[in-house]
Amino acid sequence: MSRWRPPAPRSTAIITRDGFERLKAELDHLWHTLRPDVVKALAAAAAEGDRSENAEYTYRKKQLGEIDRRVRYLSKRIPSLKVAEGRPADGEVVFFGAWVELENVASGDSHRYRIVGPDETDARLGWISIDSPLAQAMLKKRLDDEFEAQLPGGRCGFAIVAVSYDG
Repeated sequence: MSRWRPPAPRSTAIITRDGFERLKAELDHLWHTLRPDVVKALAAAAAEGDRSENAEYTYRKKQLGEIDRRVRYLSKRIPSLKVAEGRPADGEVVFFGAWVELENVASGDSHRYRIVGPDETDARLGWISIDSPLAQAMLKKRLDDEFEAQLPGGRCGFAIVAVSYDG
């Protein structure tokens, strides 16, 4: 039995202006601030002698690999992203960048989400990826529309209570 797995499907290459600026700032911080500090610490740890028993050297080597991996990803991803600017003509229709308040039809619970690009999702803030099943199900729906979404817990029905592009 092999360990090969098919590659993950490509995520949508769209992002908000704020998300794009955050990714660029992260790349700049990693490349110009964090990486030079880690390289200096790695060189100091390497100068201590026996590397096979040097925990500091091992830790810094691993940290440098993680930084380089993220820098490589961001360097390839940022140029391929398309920044979504502007607002739709009809503010009651759900599109990328919308804040949407949903009501669970069965339980009556209310949740507020923002549809953003896959590189800027944050569950704590309620930012969900445009590639998520919930976002895919609500795209192009209007205020007061009802829809169903296949979620990990099963199929759920929702009603759109509010749509906003202001935040």
